[in-house]
Amino acid sequence: MCASYGLGGGLGEFGLTFDLPPMHEPESREVIAEWIRSSGGTARITGRRARNLNPIIHEGFGERRVDPAWWWLHIGADPAPFSAFNSRDDRLLRSWRDAFQRRAILPASWYVEKGVRFALPGDEPFGIAAIVSPVAPAAGRPEEPPLLSYSMVTRAAVGRAVETHPRMPMLLPRESYAAWLDPGRPGDAELLAASVRASEDLGAAVVVREATGPAAGGSDAATLF
Repeated sequence: MCASYGLGGGLGEFGLTFDLPPMHEPESREVIAEWIRSSGGTARITGRRARNLNPIIHEGFGERRVDPAWWWLHIGADPAPFSAFNSRDDRLLRSWRDAFQRRAILPASWYVEKGVRFALPGDEPFGIAAIVSPVAPAAGRPEEPPLLSYSMVTRAAVGRAVETHPRMPMLLPRESYAAWLDPGRPGDAELLAASVRASEDLGAAVVVREATGPAAGGSDAATLF
């Protein structure tokens, strides 16, 4: 199960050139720039105490936008007591049916599985499918702005990824983003099947990159429950 992914190697290297709307807009660029400054461009799984939010692209508030979100589905105001940072594609219609009705894209240019770093051949950015659950405001603080939590969708590994683990993140091509993000489109068998098919070629295109530091699961990696 993928427990690390991210964007580039820093602001200078990445350059914030990802052109999927609305990432080109000033407000979105600032959200992502601040995240890269504070996290080094590495997404971290929700911990017990850390407020480690990561950027997601979604349309849950009526328009496509970039917002920070917890990487671990929440139930009410708290992280789910079971493993909820990855969600298998073949269980979306059973274990994750409710969250499958709210979906997001995770902007990334690499991911790590079992210490192996994967990327596209030209290190170009890509989108990872995710499902979303709202986070209820903390008790006594109803005025807090709405927060979201998410789980990365995984699929059967293809291409080079098979050599490391039987599962991999579900990388979606850009022509699939509109359907995946559409809040009016039900999360059903038709959408799932189309998205899995669409992810085949992009998933098979990933190549191996050397993983070092926190991204390889070192001492600074996120602490799980």
